[in-house]
Amino acid sequence: MKKSVLSLSVFAFLAGSTFAQTSELKRPLENSEKTAVSDAELAAAQRRDFAISTVISLAKEAASFNDLALRARVLARAGDTLWDADNVNARAFFLRAWEAAEKGDAEEVTVKTKDNPPPMVLALRRLGGNDLRTEVLGLVASRDRALADEFLAKLKTDTEAKDYSKTRPRDNWSASEADTKRLEVARQLLKEGQVQQALEIASPALTYVNSKSINFLSELRVKNAEAADQNFLQLLARTALDPSADANTVSGLASYAFTPNLYITYSGDFGATWTQPEEPIAPPDLPANVRNRFFQVAATILLRRLPPADQDSSSVGRGGTINVIKRLLPYFEQYAPDTATALRSHLTQLSGNSPADAKRFENPFVTPGASEEAPGDLLKRTQDRSDRAKTARERDQIYATAAVSLATRGDVRARELADKIDDAERKSTVRQFVDFQFLQLAIQKKDASEAVRLAESAQLTHAQRAFAYLEAARIVMDTKRDMSLELMDKAVYETMRVEDATIDRAVLLVGIAMPLIKLDAARGWEVMNRAAQAANASEDFTGNNRIHFAMLSTSGIRSLEIGGDNFSLFNAFQLLAKDDLYRAIDLTKSFKYDAARATSTLAVASSILTKKR
Repeated sequence: MKKSVLSLSVFAFLAGSTFAQTSELKRPLENSEKTAVSDAELAAAQRRDFAISTVISLAKEAASFNDLALRARVLARAGDTLWDADNVNARAFFLRAWEAAEKGDAEEVTVKTKDNPPPMVLALRRLGGNDLRTEVLGLVASRDRALADEFLAKLKTDTEAKDYSKTRPRDNWSASEADTKRLEVARQLLKEGQVQQALEIASPALTYVNSKSINFLSELRVKNAEAADQNFLQLLARTALDPSADANTVSGLASYAFTPNLYITYSGDFGATWTQPEEPIAPPDLPANVRNRFFQVAATILLRRLPPADQDSSSVGRGGTINVIKRLLPYFEQYAPDTATALRSHLTQLSGNSPADAKRFENPFVTPGASEEAPGDLLKRTQDRSDRAKTARERDQIYATAAVSLATRGDVRARELADKIDDAERKSTVRQFVDFQFLQLAIQKKDASEAVRLAESAQLTHAQRAFAYLEAARIVMDTKRDMSLELMDKAVYETMRVEDATIDRAVLLVGIAMPLIKLDAARGWEVMNRAAQAANASEDFTGNNRIHFAMLSTSGIRSLEIGGDNFSLFNAFQLLAKDDLYRAIDLTKSFKYDAARATSTLAVASSILTKKR
């Protein structure tokens, strides 16, 4: 890739002339008290002018980037950064960003990435609606609601022109492409605390049950329970009048009522698809009127007579209906016992009375919901299934699935199951995944000593070990400064053992530098210089990369990762600029590749221009 040179020479002039010569500018101003301007105000105005010119120069350069994803992202970020200072140019940059995003999404440039994530991660990217247009919309919606609506309307028109998008999906899992984008944008706004804006953007897509709409409402409820419940009641009213609503519709509604962000749909062959929450949300304490209305609508749908199999056009079929009823019966027994009696009778009619029939409808590892399987029961069932396994490969898969399931609950017996796997490579992969899951649980509990213990003794990669030391250091940095610095040194040591010329090393060094800048600025700058060197060794480093650890089991795709705001190059440079603006500007010039250089430059400009919202 050709190295693009940002037009930052203006800074040399400003730094060498304007800033250094404020005394010359000050003298004539002192002649009149009415027109007196302080040195600080003058310097701030000059920094502001410099930042504006830098962003405009970068945006002009970005318009010619061959990388469409980078072009769209830099233009959108430039618009966001410039908005408070010059929203005319900012709006123009948003328009150009959208054009680049449309072209990039058409060519699937965000899926065909160079960071070589596992195939399952690529599949999740396609299904998740996280593409360039979503990224651009997220920034636009936070600044210009009218322009965001214009883009969303255009997106809806484009998707409805395709045959497969003329009607909304009927699988109770998927949303239309336009609604997926809308809800992803709304989720971004919700995470930023812009609750009302998020709800306004999301409202048109909250008219039918799918994983996106229900999960958004669950997340909204954490921020504004009254608004979420009101929208849920409206959704219940629509569902009650929808003749095509089936057991999967009820399962989706139950996610909001009882298992936030754990969304499950079942198929006629007794299989299931579900999303696992990134961060668990506590079950909501629904008002009685909302809960009662859910049970009324759910019972009406679940107790419907099913058509013959050859005439059943629902998404769930007989087998799926059975599993939904079995999943929700404990809730009905607790809150609507009279209805539970009718459901049990209906379940008997559907599944039959013989033990053979009952066993045929079992779905042993897809039973999340009302009553999570106890670890002892899971272990017994795992042993029974492994005893019946026909091949070592099948048995290894059973042990791997159970190990991952136990690890998510922090049960140390997960390691014992992982160690039973015959295939050495698979055993190592599962054990690393299990130990990394334990590490993340320790971090969530703010248990620094356990995180350090795992860093020193668990079966982790160098990247995972570095992450363990870093997160332990973050936990104690406010109370045990010396210990935190020592742990960060260990994190740097482990990071430098990560293979050179990989994104992982750069991501970790950025993450380590951020808390170090606050604790010991000199050491923070030293690590940040190392991060720049690591970034220059990998053309694919953008400043917003994540390190993925994914594994496929019979219970679905499990993915853990290192990344996010605490490893963001943009956030790191905002901290650097606050500590030493001019040194931060110099460091931006050391980046070899466009993405990292643009990200760091925008971060510095943002530290000058962006007002707090």
